This record gives sequence, C-alpha cells and structure tokens, in this order.
Amino acid sequence: MNNQKNKNHLLILGLFGMTIIPFLIAWGLKENPELVKGQTNIGQLITPPMTTERSDLTGFDKFTADNRGELSGHWLLVNIIPNNECNESCMEAIHKTKQLRLMLNKELTRTRRIVILLKDVEPETANQWWVDDKTLLRVRPNDVVSKKIAEIRQGNVPDGMLFLMDPLGNLMMQYEPGFDPYSVKSDLMHLLRISQIG
Repeated sequence: MNNQKNKNHLLILGLFGMTIIPFLIAWGLKENPELVKGQTNIGQLITPPMTTERSDLTGFDKFTADNRGELSGHWLLVNIIPNNECNESCMEAIHKTKQLRLMLNKELTRTRRIVILLKDVEPETANQWWVDDKTLLRVRPNDVVSKKIAEIRQGNVPDGMLFLMDPLGNLMMQYEPGFDPYSVKSDLMHLLRISQIG
C-alpha cells in the first residue's frame, strides 16, 4: 500500500514538473533574449524600426523629383552619403546595391535603390558619382530623418553603409561598410518571402 502511495506521489510530482519546467524555460528566455542564438539575419536589426514619411525625403535632382512615387510600396536599398564627397567605400557600396538588385531576378520589381545625401553637394559633383546609373533615386532627408539616422549610428555615419527600408517607410536593418551583397540578398529574399506588402 505504501509502495503504491509513493508511486502516486512520484507521478504527481512528475506531471507537475512536466508542466512547470517548460514555463520556467520560456520565462527565462523571455527575460534573457541574448541566450537565444537562433537569429538568421546577417544584417543588424534596428529596434525599434525608424519610421519615416515619404514626404521626409525630397528629390535631389529632376529625375528623382519626377519619379519620387517609386519610393512608395517598394523595399528600398538605401545607400547613405554622409559627407560632401563619395569616396571609394561609398562608390563601392552604390555599385554593390546595383549588382544586388540584379541578383534578385523576379523579385527585382519589388525593390528600388536610393541614395540619401546628408550634406549639401553641388549637382555637378554628385552626378559624377552615378554616371550611367539610370535607376538610382537620389534624395535629401529633412532634419528629423537626418537626426534619426545619426541616432541609430550614435553620431557616426560611415561611408559605404547600407540600410533596408520596408514599403511602409521604416528603416529596419543596417549593414556596415564593406557589406557582402550575397548576405544582404539572403536577408532581403527572406523578407520578401514573408512580406505581404511591397
């Protein structure tokens, strides 16, 4: 009789453990998300995403002003030019996004490329940076967006970095200078697969 009672106690304790242990593990992981190593993205997520309005970006030249509607409803590959000149790292990043967009094959139509110029640049100078690039949109941000970009980068926006912007205008992922276009493609294809917009 005593033996049966002990078995019943063990069974109850086992059932209790089976219900409480998963809860404790889930709670522990929620409180310590750095313990979860299952991230699949290569770029760095911007949390929370930086929201923008399309009206925050104005066309740098006539081509962009005429085609500003292309900014809406598309995933944007956003090159940043933080200074008055586009150095080798900057030029390489712009070229990489051009190649990256071509690598997207049938998903190419869901994306656009833009360059955000954070400083005043003479149009004649800037035009040398994207000679023969017929699809690149060039924009100037308002002060609010410039400040938000600086905050994301803690005041240091390097030449040659890349942002991804979703079709709703949220800057949501960033890549350091010298980024690998194949890694960006991997992240972007994943986003395009799960996205119901753009």
